[in-house]
Amino acid sequence: MPVDPSLAGLLLAIEAGTPMSELSPADARSAFRALTVGGRAPGTLAPVASVTDDEVAGGAGALRARVYRPEGAGPVPTVVLLHGGGWVVGDLDTHAAMARSICAGTRSVVVAVDYRLGPEARFPAAAEDAIAAVRDIRSRLGDYGGSDVLAVAGDSAGGNLAAVAAQHVPGIAAQLLIYPATDVLGDYASRKENGTGYFLDDATMVWFVGNYVDADTDLSDPRLSPLRGDLTGQPPAVVVTAEFDPLRDEGIAYADALAAAGVPVRQTTYPGLIHGFFDMGPWSPACQAAADDTVAQFAELLAQA
Repeated sequence: MPVDPSLAGLLLAIEAGTPMSELSPADARSAFRALTVGGRAPGTLAPVASVTDDEVAGGAGALRARVYRPEGAGPVPTVVLLHGGGWVVGDLDTHAAMARSICAGTRSVVVAVDYRLGPEARFPAAAEDAIAAVRDIRSRLGDYGGSDVLAVAGDSAGGNLAAVAAQHVPGIAAQLLIYPATDVLGDYASRKENGTGYFLDDATMVWFVGNYVDADTDLSDPRLSPLRGDLTGQPPAVVVTAEFDPLRDEGIAYADALAAAGVPVRQTTYPGLIHGFFDMGPWSPACQAAADDTVAQFAELLAQA
């Protein structure tokens, strides 16, 4: 099917701006905040009981975190959320809407983690932060959701980091991977089919990787390309992708590899949608429906944990 017509205006606005690949990392971060935080319509954030700042352990010191608590009494699951942004952009504010949606829709405590970004902190810094943060939060579940259910979630590069953390930290009950980057080395049809014109493009992906990894980095390292890791015994997963996303096929490949390893997995590719659809509900009813469905699937998975 064609791209959701409701996204036409947003795509035109994005195309009219300076491509992220032509910006400095600092300017790219500002542009991404302007799009995600500045463009957020008032009253669209899902209500939660409370939002508090926190600190969690990282790979090289404490990391900023933000804790979202749902309405009602506990104990409830705890979900560690790792934001997207190509390991270079994104922060706690850019992903507040996603954190709130997961918190309210799954009735879980969501701990959003502000890991180190490239190029200031190159690979494997973000991966080490994700692993250390999840381990720390696992050790203190009584401070968060209070139940013994711990899950990880993330979108794009955050989905990559969530998958990496799941491979390195035992005891995770579920994972939510939203259009995840899973295989930097891969050659996928969706990268060619959707490489331009759909928000995330080839040039930007190259720019992200170039600002995160060094020239001598082994791109097959599972901490960078989790599809190359051992998926035996991984936690049950919800993996969602978009039809017009260059990352579509590697997300599907990861879900297929999980299933081949005997892991229960739910995989959905939403027709007509693009990378980043989870936060595009204010512009597109179809994006909102897909985001709601994604959260509902994850809620069911957590309920079974």
